[in-house]
Parts: sequence; structure tokens; C-alpha cells
Amino acid sequence: MILVTGGAGYIGSHAVLALLETGHEVLVLDNLCNSSRLSLDRVALLTGRQPRFIEGDVRDGALLDELFQRWPITAVMHFAGLKAVGESVREPLRYYETNVAGSITLCQAMARAGIFRLVFSSSATVYGESVSMPIREDCPTGIPTNPYGQSKLMAENVLKALADSDPRWSIALLRYFNPIGAHESGLIGEDPNGTPNNLLPYMLQVAVRRQPQLSIYGGDYATHDGTGVRDYIHVMDLAQGHICALERLGRSAGVSVWNLGTGQGYSVLEMVRAFEQITGRALPYRIVARRPGDIAQCWADPSKARVELQWNAERDLHAMLADAWRWQLSNPQGYQHEQAPQAVMVG
Repeated sequence: MILVTGGAGYIGSHAVLALLETGHEVLVLDNLCNSSRLSLDRVALLTGRQPRFIEGDVRDGALLDELFQRWPITAVMHFAGLKAVGESVREPLRYYETNVAGSITLCQAMARAGIFRLVFSSSATVYGESVSMPIREDCPTGIPTNPYGQSKLMAENVLKALADSDPRWSIALLRYFNPIGAHESGLIGEDPNGTPNNLLPYMLQVAVRRQPQLSIYGGDYATHDGTGVRDYIHVMDLAQGHICALERLGRSAGVSVWNLGTGQGYSVLEMVRAFEQITGRALPYRIVARRPGDIAQCWADPSKARVELQWNAERDLHAMLADAWRWQLSNPQGYQHEQAPQAVMVG
């Protein structure tokens, strides 16, 4: 059985689906602070298998001890954490407590239970303002430009020290670039609370008029059109990367680091134009001041994962945007509707 912390969230729910589809038993732990229990009901609808669910916090060591004693858990996928760059600048202590202290509490409970296989949800923000592109795993991690990235790097350093101290640990650090999209069914997808912090959910809400217009943070970066450039990866490709990493952990010890990205960068304005083509809707936007903690450009060299995990991002930008748009049309208010939506065709 695999324990998935944060498994009701955006990336976690897609990983739970991938785990169930590959035959794993899954136990989800989630405090539902930025997720919905309904996502797991939708996963069950898609797979015909209901993941077990416990509402609780990864910082609760006593609860973790109880779960490890009660269930035959053999490995953990750790998604639980806070992830908004801008919010982390405003509330740094909350991010360090959840993302760093929560990871420490989890590892302490795992060690008490004799469980030493961990797949950790990290981020390309640990590289900071990298001087060269594309970014490889052996690039220096530098100093992340925001507390979110700093919290992920701190958690990585904790895990590396832990593995150095005890050879029983086998840990995968998966550095995501920019996950977008949704399951092709339109049943599960990203449903952020309040005003979205990430580009595509913001674009989706503007397109269905939940937000009046898109704010593009910075039009004066040293990029080809002045807007930030990012490597976007389909969330289902990302979920498959976790399955590959989990399988690899059964054959190796220590810490392994893999970038999960496509190797292709797109600017914000390129994303807007591509989105308009898929939806057939004009997307009103305005360019505003840069957002604290953002960097100009960031895209991956994913070749290490391709060679060592036999993993490759298969879905292109069109699929990412079309699947996200299908999710939004099927779920205009996210998971607030109790009934599963009908499938929506997107060209």
C-alpha cells in the first residue's frame, strides 16, 4: 500500500489515479485546506476502485504513527504542502512550518514504522535564478527567490542528510516545472481556492468570466516578448513520472534527483495566444508590475529522467490546454457541485 499525503489535491489526485490504474492499494492523507474530498470520488469513478481516505495533517505525528501501524504501507508519496509563490512571500513562516516541519514529522514517523521509501514533491524553484538554460539536475541549487522555493530546498537538504545518515532510505526528489492540464475525462483537475496564483487556472477563470481579466506580472523581462518563460508539463505525464520513480526506488538506495518537464519553454503571451486558439475566446489581459519572487525564465533538461526512469512527457501544449479547458467547462465552479459532470468535447 502507498500512502499519498496531499492526495486529494491537484497533482496528488492525478497520482492517486495513476497508482490505482497500475494496481497499487492507496491510502490518502489530506487536511483539505486547498483540495476537495470529491476529487477522490471522481478518481473512484474513473478507476472503479475507491482509495482509502483519512482527513488529517502531515504535521500530526501521532496520527501518522496510527496510520503506519494500522495499514500495510510500504512507501510514501509526499505531496502535502503549500505551493503559492506570492503567498509564500506574504506568509513565510506558514510555508516553512508546513513544507519543512511537515516533511520532518513525516520522515520521523516513517522511520519509527520502518518505512524508508519516499517520493518527494519538489520544485524547479530550488534552482533559483539559474544562469543557464535548460536546467539540469547538476546545476547548482543556488538561493531560491521566494520562501516557497526556499522551503522546498530546505526539505530537500533535510532528506539528503537523512539518507546520508541511514543507508536504509531510498528517496526520489522530483523537481517539477509547471504542471498544468487535467485528466482527459474532465472529471478531475485543478480547483484553487480564491483568485488563482498560477497562470493557467487564472486564464481558465477569465475565460468563463469568474475573473474579469488576466493580470500578466511583468512585461519587461529579458525574454523574446518581455513576459516570463516557463516549461509547462501535463499533470498526467507528471503523475506517470511518480510511478516510474516509485518503481526505481525498489532498486536503489540513497537520494536520486530528477527533473520532470518537457524541455520546451513558452512565454505568458504565447500561452495566451495558444489558449485563445483552443477556446475560440478572446482573453482580456493587462500587463502589471512584476510579482515578488518570480524569475524571467525556467525550463528543464529532462534527459536524466528519460534515461534512468524510461519516462518522457508525451502530451504537447495543445493537449495540456484542451484538457484543462474541458475540465473547466465541465466544472465551471470546480468541485462545488456534488454530481459528476457530463463529458465535454473539446476540439
